[in-house]
Amino acid sequence: MEKSLAMATGLVALIAHDGKKAEMAALASRWRDLLFTVPLVATATTGGLIADAAGLDVHRVLSGPLGGDLQIGALIAENRVRAVLFLRDPLLAHPHEPDISALMKVCDTHNIPLATNLATAEIILGELAAGKL
Repeated sequence: MEKSLAMATGLVALIAHDGKKAEMAALASRWRDLLFTVPLVATATTGGLIADAAGLDVHRVLSGPLGGDLQIGALIAENRVRAVLFLRDPLLAHPHEPDISALMKVCDTHNIPLATNLATAEIILGELAAGKL
């Protein structure tokens, strides 16, 4: 099931490169109880995998290469996102690298916690669970 994004705030954004999608699905499954309580937004394929693996409601935007990273960036600029979990594959070239850089820049500009690997994603989710985000 997919939640309506409407005017949702306090979103947690979930993005994963192809080589990291299985890790993201496993992460979402481990943190299912917490993620069930917050509005989620994800790029298309990642969101589908999370919904299937963890049974979570996830609003899906376009896939990253088709503009999904930029759509999430726009949500950040609108002050609707509280954290971004972006499991990146740093060893592969990505044709939409400018979009990825723009997403990271908007996180920095708006002081949004951004995890780019599994270790930092776990830290952000721990802080969210503790009510610190």
